[in-house]
Amino acid sequence: MARRYKRTRPELKRQRDLLRRFERYLPMLKLKQQLLQLKLLEVRRELRGAEARLREARARIDPYRPLLDQPAGVDLKALGRPQRVETRPVNVAGVTVPVLQQVIFGAGRYSLFGTPGWVERSLEDLRQVSRRECEAANLEEQGRVLAFEVARIVQRVNLFEKVMMPQTRDAIRVIRIQLGDEMTAAVGRAKMAKAKLLDQEHSVEADAP
Repeated sequence: MARRYKRTRPELKRQRDLLRRFERYLPMLKLKQQLLQLKLLEVRRELRGAEARLREARARIDPYRPLLDQPAGVDLKALGRPQRVETRPVNVAGVTVPVLQQVIFGAGRYSLFGTPGWVERSLEDLRQVSRRECEAANLEEQGRVLAFEVARIVQRVNLFEKVMMPQTRDAIRVIRIQLGDEMTAAVGRAKMAKAKLLDQEHSVEADAP
């Protein structure tokens, strides 16, 4: 829908000021878009690496996976799950993303002599799987945050470039034409008034004795 505006000199100034603000803001917005897109590509590349490391970690427990459901005097699956996952907020071009700090596990208290020999190794492998899962999940979350922000900024860039700035330039053009026409008409009226005044003066002079 076309914007409504007055075709006056104050409105012309307002539209010109608005266009200047758009022209100043748009390069900053595009720079932010580029920085976020680069970071998003980096995160997606890191995610592919994290997913590969997760597959490797899972492959290491495949040989004794059937043993994990057997009684071993310790709940390996529970001990292999994180007790707490810590992240810290990092600012990327004005966008806050969570970055994984550490994965914390509970104390694995069990008797080394009262459990099968594979328990200790399998517990470490299970925890490594959990670490890799947390790493991949964190990178996925970073990617979601960044992708959302990139999409939002692309929309804003398009709005400025394809809608607001063209509309403002068109408003400036229309107002200038209107003001030019008014000035031309005013000049024409002034000439006609002057010519009429001269005619009146000549008539007075002709009628004088």
